[in-house]
Amino acid sequence: MTQTPHLADAAWLTQGDVARLLALLNRDGEEARVVGGAVRNALLHIPVDEIDLATTALPDEVTRRVEAAGGKAIPTGIEHGTVTVVFDGRPFEVTTLREDVETFGRKARVAFGRDWKKDAERRDFTINALSAAADGVVHDYVGGLDDLAARRVRFIGAPQQRIEEDFLRILRFFRFHAHFGHDHPDAAGLHACIVLRAGLATLSRERVRGELLKLLLAAHATPTLAVMTESGLLGIVLAGVGFLAGFENMCKVETALGVGADPVRRLGALAVWIAEDALRLTQRLRLANAESDQLLALEDWWRVTPETGAAAGRALLYRLGPRAFTDRVLLAWARSRAGAADGAWLGLARLPDRWTAPVFPLKAADFMRRGVAAGPSLGAAMRAAEAAWIAADFPVDAAAVEAIADRAARDISEAN
Repeated sequence: MTQTPHLADAAWLTQGDVARLLALLNRDGEEARVVGGAVRNALLHIPVDEIDLATTALPDEVTRRVEAAGGKAIPTGIEHGTVTVVFDGRPFEVTTLREDVETFGRKARVAFGRDWKKDAERRDFTINALSAAADGVVHDYVGGLDDLAARRVRFIGAPQQRIEEDFLRILRFFRFHAHFGHDHPDAAGLHACIVLRAGLATLSRERVRGELLKLLLAAHATPTLAVMTESGLLGIVLAGVGFLAGFENMCKVETALGVGADPVRRLGALAVWIAEDALRLTQRLRLANAESDQLLALEDWWRVTPETGAAAGRALLYRLGPRAFTDRVLLAWARSRAGAADGAWLGLARLPDRWTAPVFPLKAADFMRRGVAAGPSLGAAMRAAEAAWIAADFPVDAAAVEAIADRAARDISEAN
């Protein structure tokens, strides 16, 4: 960049709790700055969410000052110099500057320091090593501003060394490229990721899950996933095949429908064809129960089509509920021959907006009054009646409902 950018007009930096915390730490010989993603995002004019700070003050001093000012200090990562500061219910991670004082192989002995450049050189990517002072001045020690202008994700120093410090950086490289990079990934970084890809096997499944789901939400997720596929990395992560065309189409039909991007739905588009795929991913990524259920609900997606008619659509919505219905319809749409502007698919996908599934009007007592005994027969009668009610397209008039109950009770009595 020809001119160093400035964040003096950033209200999140110069006002409120951030400004208060910076003022608290910027005195008596100590200095604090906002670091990392908040600075990067602000320079790219995209929303700033999490705000992290770095400081020359030691953790005990940070704690003392915060508590004296009425805030709360939680030693969430004290061994790494990190204190979570809470003002008015809002958390900020504050980390003391660090530097490598002795290296041996892949490891290094780390000590607290006061050198901003050395601290920046310990971070993963150049665009994440920017820092902003309280007056808005942006500091760059590793070429992050030029890389940000070029939309290039580049490791700091030797890519192989950075990766060997934490193999999760392989996935972070692709995740940040998908969000912030343009064109092909940095060649040196990509080469190091491929050479060291076996290191992915050493990572916890939870950490892999977190990075993958974040990647799937990125604007440039599809071309990034294509590179991961070509380099043999995506197969390692998924332990299966990635369906890139369906994934890209899922992004398009989500936009067409106007629903927010859902990482688990997108994971299904990328990697679930049959129920066994969902079960494999549940184990591979240690998905939460709700996430696993969401993937399993995609089963039989291939049966869904607008051509089956409105009644079939209502029946499916009744059985699945709005969320699972939307997921399954979007997956079927994404894997169909239809485009994202197809009116029939769009109409089916919008069914939850114009129709709310009614509550099944019959209760156990309705069948017991008809002579059905409690137990398995009662359950069978209720299931048969509900199936008949769905097949009749959810009638609400009393006569139709009573007729359905009469037939179900009679059929059960005859069967017994």
